[in-house]
Amino acid sequence: MSTPGFRLSETTTPRIMVVDGSKVVRKMIEGVLRQQLPSMEFIGCETGEEAKTALLTGAFSLVTTALRLPDMDGLALARYLREHTPQAYIPIIVVSGDVQERLESRSFNDIVTDYFDKSLGFNALAAFIKGYVAPESEPGGEVLYVEDSRVVALATRRMLEKHGLQVIHCTCVEDAVAHLETMKAQQRIPGPDVVLTDVYLKGDLTGKDLVQSIRNTFGYPKGLLPVLVMTGDANPANQTDLLRAGANDLVQKPIEERLLVTKLLFQLRVGRLMREKVGVPARKRGAA
Repeated sequence: MSTPGFRLSETTTPRIMVVDGSKVVRKMIEGVLRQQLPSMEFIGCETGEEAKTALLTGAFSLVTTALRLPDMDGLALARYLREHTPQAYIPIIVVSGDVQERLESRSFNDIVTDYFDKSLGFNALAAFIKGYVAPESEPGGEVLYVEDSRVVALATRRMLEKHGLQVIHCTCVEDAVAHLETMKAQQRIPGPDVVLTDVYLKGDLTGKDLVQSIRNTFGYPKGLLPVLVMTGDANPANQTDLLRAGANDLVQKPIEERLLVTKLLFQLRVGRLMREKVGVPARKRGAA
């Protein structure tokens, strides 16, 4: 299914609604958000009913909700917001501690724009939200991009370069694996900051094969080399297989630019943070 087009609030000041039953959590999220977005308007809601009332005050740039609220399920609130918002489309982010389990069971649907694993911390959440309402480029970030359509690749490459990313384009899995092997031989581990791949490609191997090679043959875990997979396959079982094979996240086709770039930059930043934690020097990650 296609992702609806974004139309954010008409004001340049982001309006962000955070729905969580814990006052402490709301305050902590507000604190880190203000460091990232000092001019934002923050609306914190304890319950789903409070969120419904707040919706009447005007358009929002983004909503985050916990899955479990005092008076309703977070997904039920998301469904209400989707049906009653005056905007064409409002990004709704679910914040949860069991994101991976729900992803693999495909518990998320088109009502929810994206997910965030709360175990990554509040600072990472603030950066994630900022990526939606005030995206920034990531200068020097290197993307290994695997796509067999040169027309699609050209358009996507221009999109990514517009956001400050360097793109290494391969048309098949075999070429992508060869690039990773070259980087490894040169001690530039893992080479790119993130991998972006289609599922079905020319040649004998698929995007899933590439994911499995990165995780099993090269032994690069999700934190060392994030992999984002683009897929037009709406079959939940096939999507689950990609995630269990080691994909960090999926992007549904047809691709919506803001969603793709936000997910890609987020995975890139998380990957860099994880590599710094384990002491992988930037010069060994492909930096010049």
